[in-house]
Amino acid sequence: MNIMNLRRAVQGFFLLLFLFLFLQTETKGDNTLGYPVKLFLDFDPLISFSSLLSSRAVTGAFFLSVLILLLTAVLGRVFCGWICPLGTLNNLAGLLKKKQKGHIPPGSRRIKYYLLIFLLASSLFTLQLTGIVDPLSLLIRSFSLSIYPLFNSAVRAVFETLYALQVPAVTDFSEWIYSILKKSVLSFQQPYFIQGVFLGLFFFVILALNLVEKRLWCKYLCPLGALLGVFSRFSPLRRSLSEGCNDCGLCSAACQGGALHGSDRSWETSECLYCMNCDDLCPHNAVSFGFGRPASTAMDLGRRNVISSFLAGIVAVPLLRTGPFSRSGYSHPKLIRPPGSLEEGKFLERCVKCGECMKVCVTNGLQPALTEAGLEGIWSPVLVPRMGYCEYGCTLCGQVCPTGAIRKLTPDEKKKTRIGLAVIDRGRCLPHSYSTPCIVCEEVCPTPKKAIWLEKVKVKDGNGKEVILRQPRVDLERCIGCGICETKCPVLGMPAIYITSLGESRSKENRLLL
Repeated sequence: MNIMNLRRAVQGFFLLLFLFLFLQTETKGDNTLGYPVKLFLDFDPLISFSSLLSSRAVTGAFFLSVLILLLTAVLGRVFCGWICPLGTLNNLAGLLKKKQKGHIPPGSRRIKYYLLIFLLASSLFTLQLTGIVDPLSLLIRSFSLSIYPLFNSAVRAVFETLYALQVPAVTDFSEWIYSILKKSVLSFQQPYFIQGVFLGLFFFVILALNLVEKRLWCKYLCPLGALLGVFSRFSPLRRSLSEGCNDCGLCSAACQGGALHGSDRSWETSECLYCMNCDDLCPHNAVSFGFGRPASTAMDLGRRNVISSFLAGIVAVPLLRTGPFSRSGYSHPKLIRPPGSLEEGKFLERCVKCGECMKVCVTNGLQPALTEAGLEGIWSPVLVPRMGYCEYGCTLCGQVCPTGAIRKLTPDEKKKTRIGLAVIDRGRCLPHSYSTPCIVCEEVCPTPKKAIWLEKVKVKDGNGKEVILRQPRVDLERCIGCGICETKCPVLGMPAIYITSLGESRSKENRLLL
């Protein structure tokens, strides 16, 4: 097996590992998970360092990410060329393009370094934007909120069609296959996510960029690749040419990272993905990799551009925090965070918008935020009770959070944690406004002593006849804001009972009664 085939085998292994862990990041019927895909984020140095800068706290997996930096300092950007699942998907998408190179100037590779400087500068001043463009966070979010729901919907549609045909042999075989898929790769129920279409299009655009130039994202835009490129400058593993090289150009044409341009003898360490294509394809065996003195091939980013990128990262902080969302005492009534979430400011400093908490939510109630927390909080998790409630004994979201934005809670702690407060709209409530019996909200309330209680009242219906109804009331002390009452409310459209963020445990200011 040559090096190229070995690399492809390793890439395939890590892509399959990613997909396996992704599928394992789901409840198995109880309050435990398999092996969550956050393992990949635990090894992500960009996520770890940006979280360290923004929250001034070391995440539990910080030292795992340091191992990647040490590996890069010794072997170069092997993570990008051999391990990164998004890089592997870009490779696969690049197979649709015959020619390796596009028409983008090589100097455009500086963009990813400027983006890295921007992100680290904003993180230094507590603005966490890294997770939006970090390749691993982006991949997990895209799969969780768009690709996986799309896959589930497509598979179910195919098998429902086959079942509707009622062809004896075909139907029996398809039902057997479908039962296997439900136990292995399909979700327990079809997930639905707000903005799922947009997030999916964003992901497919990244893959489509390979039709312009292979691995365009990796070469020009990936901030994690830029960070690893900085550390790869110290790598003693370097490329060397023998006298047999005749400058045939095969190296430059096959280079995945664009480390070779112009003459094959000019090699940029920070851009090399160590794919070893140039070694395998050389007809004269003139290319080899070995350990020696690190090559000094630092990219000239330009002092003005570096300073501009750093200042842009600083300016972004007050720019994104000039809205009312940063004002003390203001809280969006629909900004209902998962149980265990840190105080809003600390939460935004740590949340990397990876979407894992939304994927494991058993009721599909956690959705990506759009404007509820301002642009700073875009794609962070928010509970939308009309779509799904917070399961009373579930703590899965805290188990998968890679940065501690959502704390791990015990089931007992979770049951005492308030994420909001139920409010009754008497103008829409059946017993209050329409003299119609309804006790659904009280029946589904999960607290041991019901947070929703019923008051017997004597009212008159439209015919003037007196009837006795039980009208719901909310107990301010017992309600934890789980949202099941809103989810199950039979009044369509705007429910007669809804949840607001009032009374959440994480805030001392967001209270109905101070």
